[in-house]
Amino acid sequence: MSRVIHPIEEESYRRLRARLDTSHLPPLTRAVVERVVHCAADLDYATDLVMDEGDLEKAHAALHAGAPVVVDVEMVGAGITRRETVCRLGDAVAGPGLTRSAHGIRLAHEQVGPGALWVIGNAPTALEELLTLDAAPALVIGLPVGFVGAVESKAALRESGLPAVSNVSEKGGSAVASAALNALLYHPTSHPEEKL
Repeated sequence: MSRVIHPIEEESYRRLRARLDTSHLPPLTRAVVERVVHCAADLDYATDLVMDEGDLEKAHAALHAGAPVVVDVEMVGAGITRRETVCRLGDAVAGPGLTRSAHGIRLAHEQVGPGALWVIGNAPTALEELLTLDAAPALVIGLPVGFVGAVESKAALRESGLPAVSNVSEKGGSAVASAALNALLYHPTSHPEEKL
């Protein structure tokens, strides 16, 4: 994918790299860390994020081969500007023991099947629901935010063994979740040494 990088973004990354040394990180991990830190202006994400370079390489290949991208809320999808996303929250209904967010994930799974990239930045219950499904994801970006269930759902994601990007703390949100996906989307397929 070819994209024009605005001078403000270039300067922002220059300042980020002056304050945070990411040169020791593998290419895709570095791309995700830098884009999330850039998006949130929060250097603490550098030590809060958890991911595996091998998982990112496979997810990067799947994404660029056209794997579907599923989001838990439209706000996450709005942040992914160069790729269509699937969001079924608008069709979902809450029920006994099932939040609307969880039902949206269920509906999306029925639609896309295995091999999708899942980007969850809002509801811990959406991530919890995904973990109950046989989704066989290419990657789960699990960065829901909140004081109730967020830490626990992300810990469960890491314990699941699924290929994932998560973080340890309560923070997260739609913007950082879409930023993590965009890092993979914007990262070149033929010149991995490129930094933006």
